[in-house]
Amino acid sequence: MTTAQRSLDLRFWMIAAAAVAGMWVTASLGRWQLSRAAEKEALQSLLDARSHLAPLDGSALVSAGADAARAGDEAHQGLVHRAVVLEGRWLPAYTVFLDNRQMHGRPGFFVLTPLQLQGPKAGVVLVQRGWVPRNFEDRTQVPPVQTAEGLVVRVQGRVAAAPSRLFEFQGGDPTKGSSRIRQNLDLAAFRSETGLALAPLTVLQTGEASEGLQRDWLVVGSGVDKHYGYAFQWFGLCGLIAILYVWFQIVRRFIRPRSQSAP
Repeated sequence: MTTAQRSLDLRFWMIAAAAVAGMWVTASLGRWQLSRAAEKEALQSLLDARSHLAPLDGSALVSAGADAARAGDEAHQGLVHRAVVLEGRWLPAYTVFLDNRQMHGRPGFFVLTPLQLQGPKAGVVLVQRGWVPRNFEDRTQVPPVQTAEGLVVRVQGRVAAAPSRLFEFQGGDPTKGSSRIRQNLDLAAFRSETGLALAPLTVLQTGEASEGLQRDWLVVGSGVDKHYGYAFQWFGLCGLIAILYVWFQIVRRFIRPRSQSAP
């Protein structure tokens, strides 16, 4: 075997290895997108099932939250997305504005206010009331939010996990209530800070915009078509790599000698 032949064989196997690696990576990404779509479809089925359940009132929510806290995270997840209809009084002195939160691509605040529930098992639940834009001329100024202080209000919404945590510099201390504007809010730390008997869950208020707040929350479980589209692209790229490899490395490899041997 000549040096040129050895060089060609080495090139052939290197290209073959690169093609196999490329097909494996793209096929894996396609399968991952399909699994993400299946997860969202399962979540949507769960939401549809829970939407047919009767809404929880304040007493039922407090009882269910206490049971879930004793049972652990799995039981707590069983309450998420359940519809609620609560009656109580706002505690505006403990309102918190979570910074750097977006709605429709605009930066602003998520507004959270504790609600003192009415009923035989009165407790306090933290309500994610909505979103407001921020004042970029004075970043320390909080926007006006209308809060009916001292009056019994009716809040419709669904049980939700605590707001997602954003990156925070190590110097920040989320347990201190020195400012109503915060980057993140830890529910247990906020309970200790305020002394309120907060339920171990939050409620996401739904409905039309009111009190200076927008409530165009992201739709849970959406984006299934996007994942199927991405999966199609990855599988298509995998097929393209396979076709190009077969054509240039196998088909043309055998066609070329025949064409050269033709008279």
